[in-house]
Amino acid sequence: MAERPTEARHPSSAGLHAVPGPEALRLLLDAQAEAVMAVAPAIVDIERAAQAAARALRTGHRMAYAGAGSSGVMALSDALELWGTFGLPPDRTPVLLAGGPDTLLHMTGTVEDDPSLAQADFDRLGFVNGDVLICVSASGGTPYTLALAEMAQAVGLCVVGLASVPGSRLLQRADIPILLDTGPEVVSGSTRLGAGTASKVALNLLSTRVGLLLGHVHDGYMVNVVADNAKLLDRAARIVSALSGRDMKAATEALSATRGAVKLAVLVARGLTPDEARATLAASGGTLPDAPVANDSETPPSGGRRTP
Repeated sequence: MAERPTEARHPSSAGLHAVPGPEALRLLLDAQAEAVMAVAPAIVDIERAAQAAARALRTGHRMAYAGAGSSGVMALSDALELWGTFGLPPDRTPVLLAGGPDTLLHMTGTVEDDPSLAQADFDRLGFVNGDVLICVSASGGTPYTLALAEMAQAVGLCVVGLASVPGSRLLQRADIPILLDTGPEVVSGSTRLGAGTASKVALNLLSTRVGLLLGHVHDGYMVNVVADNAKLLDRAARIVSALSGRDMKAATEALSATRGAVKLAVLVARGLTPDEARATLAASGGTLPDAPVANDSETPPSGGRRTP
């Protein structure tokens, strides 16, 4: 433990308990900012991981996450956002969390040391060659996460490893190692702080880049979402309006014709029928093509083309 940089003493740790409130918070904030910057050297490796994950999802496979304790919570947090942000269904982005959902209400350390739990979780999901497993472990030595990495590689999965300890076992084993060298924690050993922040930022980057590669982001807008409540319908209409050049009324009508599917609605608002929009997306691999902006004075009926 003493050899791990994450377990060493941070220069700001001494006397932290007696530091006045605002100053203590500034020290903590500075350490968080340093942790964020520790992600920068890993950009190339994050891109490699995103390319692998996007390739898996594009070919019908899965991008799964694995972790224990705080690292598992960071992994779960990223995965839970993917349906609402990029329209990636949960069964395509499963999470293996040591101890399962119960651990979210009462986190215990013993579950991360039990490889048999890893075996049961791995078997339950039925992984196959072509899937990708993103393993997150601040120490890079969590038994549960390491066991999953070994099982994954044994059946042909690509393993991405995120850890904050250089040369750790997870980084040595991973097909795509991502080192987030955050160093000592201000609260010694509490990897929910610097290491946790760095891993969440890295996962944010990785999954967002996956969304970009899959065509689920167009011109900075989320376009692979389905509007199924009032808030999302308003947001979706604004996106459709911006990308089609049509007014909000035409955008809302297009969304109605496509049952809230934003990509399809953009193309319908541009003048295609829903069937033509589906064929266009199928031909482009799901990527929304750029197209001339329609003239609003020639707004076609919802779901139909302009007539001569």
